[in-house]
Amino acid sequence: MKEYIDRAESALLHVYNRYQVVFDHGNGVRMYDTDGKEYLDFCAGIAVNALGYGDAELEKELIEALSDQVRKVCHTSNYYYNLPAIEASEKLTKASGLDRVFFTNSGAEAVEGLIKTARKYAFLKDGSTDHEIIAMEHSFHGRTMGALSVTGNPHYREAFEPMIGNIKFAKMNDIESVKALVNDKTCAILLETVQGEGGIYPAEESFLKELRSICDEKDILLMFDEIQCGMGRSGYLFAWQRFGIRPDVMATAKALGCGIPVGAFLMTQKVADASLVAGDHGTTYGGNPLACRAVSTVLDLFEKRDLLSHVREVGAYLEKKLDELAIANKNIVERRGVGLMQGLEFSVPVGDILKKCLDNGLILINAGPNIIRFVPPLVITEKDVDDMISILEASLS
Repeated sequence: MKEYIDRAESALLHVYNRYQVVFDHGNGVRMYDTDGKEYLDFCAGIAVNALGYGDAELEKELIEALSDQVRKVCHTSNYYYNLPAIEASEKLTKASGLDRVFFTNSGAEAVEGLIKTARKYAFLKDGSTDHEIIAMEHSFHGRTMGALSVTGNPHYREAFEPMIGNIKFAKMNDIESVKALVNDKTCAILLETVQGEGGIYPAEESFLKELRSICDEKDILLMFDEIQCGMGRSGYLFAWQRFGIRPDVMATAKALGCGIPVGAFLMTQKVADASLVAGDHGTTYGGNPLACRAVSTVLDLFEKRDLLSHVREVGAYLEKKLDELAIANKNIVERRGVGLMQGLEFSVPVGDILKKCLDNGLILINAGPNIIRFVPPLVITEKDVDDMISILEASLS
């Protein structure tokens, strides 16, 4: 494994501080490195591999569907229609309650689509190009220049200034901080329904209701980033569905393809009729038959397994066990999260804890310097939660 790592370091651009492990394959909810060591996975490729790996029942069906599509055609371009994209768009709009979808290659590209949609929507109303978007402090929306511009962490942005202009930042769950920024130039309010990288902070129902009311009153677009918290992780397909507060525009990705790189942004018909038109936006790979076959199959498998009910059940058990751990450990400040997207905030940095967990066969990641994030495959069982807690307790001791 050391030889593989040395080869990687001699060829790859060093923009990641990777853990010193080379993963080879997975089975169920466990991963195996090139030396054959087993790891319990509570990271899921950063909330991507919702169906588990390899021999997991649902993952097998996805692999079979993708194999079938590879034998047919992987790419045609958007000059033409393709059946997987048609089927995926029908299923995704039905599941989300939104009316139109644009498929992208990643979550960051989906956020770029949100920004362009908001600005075009506002431009068509008054012909001006100085409209403002309100995003949230401590948010994370991606690494492209547009997505970075609405990411509420100055550290990520400072080396790449100037960003795109007219972005303001309010405080999550503080409606007065939003109201203080809203003016006649505000065209959209953007937030993660559950903040991920910023520390696992769910948006409160009252906050979302107030945002919806402000946007309705002033014809401002309410835009949700469901890239990490969406696709079942909250126990609902999209986290906003817990409260029934529908956005005007939404981004999704990560578990949308369960490992196949694909994202999407969706919007209501009202927004579609008054924003992007032919020539305004495009992508070569977005909506290709292989990616869309993944989306279509994943949505089928979520329904077949009743995966949302499973997440609500196992998510409640995970919350209970993490709460017990927090009570027992003086270094744990708080548990936050919803469903199978949880975080433990520590009074100390967690880097060494994560390394110790990995040594002990448990894959976990952070969400900031002092928060451990739990985003396992959605197919985990209570037994997997117990195994995780045992390894984590041993690592903490």
